[in-house]
Amino acid sequence: MRLGFQLNLEQSQKLIMTPELRQAIKLLQLTTQELRQYIETEMAVNPLLEMELLDNTTENIDDYRENNEEIDWKDFLGQYDDISYRSNISGIMSPKQTFESYTSSKQTLRENLLFQLNLTFFNLENREIGEMIIESIDRNGYLNTSIEEIAEHFGVDTEKAENILKIVQTFEPVGVGSRDLSECLSVQLKMKNMLNCDIQNILKNHLEDVAKNRISKISKELDICKKEVQRICDIIKTLEPKPGRGFRCDEDEIKFITPDLTLQYIDNEYIIVQNDSTFPRLIINKYYKQLLSKSKEENIANFLKEKLNSAMWVIKSIDQRRNTIYNVALSIVKFQKEFFDMGKKHLRPLTLKEVADDIDVHESTVSRATTGKYIQTPRGIFELKFFFSSGVEGNDGGIASTSVKSMIKELIDDEEPKSPLSDQKIADILKEKNIQISRRTVAKYRDELRIPSSSGRRRF
Repeated sequence: MRLGFQLNLEQSQKLIMTPELRQAIKLLQLTTQELRQYIETEMAVNPLLEMELLDNTTENIDDYRENNEEIDWKDFLGQYDDISYRSNISGIMSPKQTFESYTSSKQTLRENLLFQLNLTFFNLENREIGEMIIESIDRNGYLNTSIEEIAEHFGVDTEKAENILKIVQTFEPVGVGSRDLSECLSVQLKMKNMLNCDIQNILKNHLEDVAKNRISKISKELDICKKEVQRICDIIKTLEPKPGRGFRCDEDEIKFITPDLTLQYIDNEYIIVQNDSTFPRLIINKYYKQLLSKSKEENIANFLKEKLNSAMWVIKSIDQRRNTIYNVALSIVKFQKEFFDMGKKHLRPLTLKEVADDIDVHESTVSRATTGKYIQTPRGIFELKFFFSSGVEGNDGGIASTSVKSMIKELIDDEEPKSPLSDQKIADILKEKNIQISRRTVAKYRDELRIPSSSGRRRF
């Protein structure tokens, strides 16, 4: 065997992930908010990039002013001035007045309780104890500090602090400041003059049985008829277990969904319209474009060329992202037309591979294009991922799990409350409709719909 150094020529195919390709993949999987942040970052480091103004074709504000005649709006609107719309305060708006001065703000639980406290207690010491109690209430309305600690802090009797707590518990929302669920519900029933020994006993010892609808067990242990236990349970279920959740919390972060696409039904045809606000259009800055052609400095020209190539690739990647999402949505609408026509029960099983083969891309591309992207349809706003679901056997070869869940919910809504359908009975009914499904799968779908079992739904 001879060893040595040799040069050989070979042809081979390799997939090389270039930086540009990585960037295109990254942009495709970004959500609308993440894309905007990315564009803002790119515009900050690349002077050649700027966002196109959809309602303005001029390059800058000076050109706009030169091309448009100045109008004296004060003189123009003078003839329409109406005294009925004049403010009683003369002069210009003071610097302290802002737009926020005229917008409504939702009250927090703490602010609501402190307002009621100031109208209830006029003794300074009692008010301070009440303030500490309110400061110790969590976002759900429960007291997270023992009353003994509060009494010790102010050097007063526990009985006095307990009495102030009982008054705070009568504030709106009723039951706030309770130490546990049983006390919270008791306070609410006491305010409605509905608290008696039987209800108090159920609240103290059988709350878990109420949650699991164990009517027979409660009836046997307390020696009350089932009908009366059912009535008490119905009353308890109308109460608010978390009295504080109806108020704004400072930690709350409100999120809004802006659909990337809109599906419209026009002339018996579904049309997809892309939301331009979610697909910002970038252009090359006119000033730097001219500077590149006129610049004689080699360093400046090289720098501008590099930034121009980078800007062009970003623009191309965003445009490619736009087209890919549109094509994926178009394919989904084609496959799920029956859903848009007739509703959830007609959602068919769909895989990423089917859509990928339809538009001739890879499955991973479809996955990235559907994650975090939303479409507004005549039937509501859905994430594009919603339309991909596994299925079970049906008359046409398969039916989506979402459709099966819809059928299960319908059957349960129409059942007889005194003899609810068991999971096996639901499976048998679906089999009569040529939907092959096991009892275990029915139980799984029912749990996902947060529907209790037949024993938990039974009425006496």
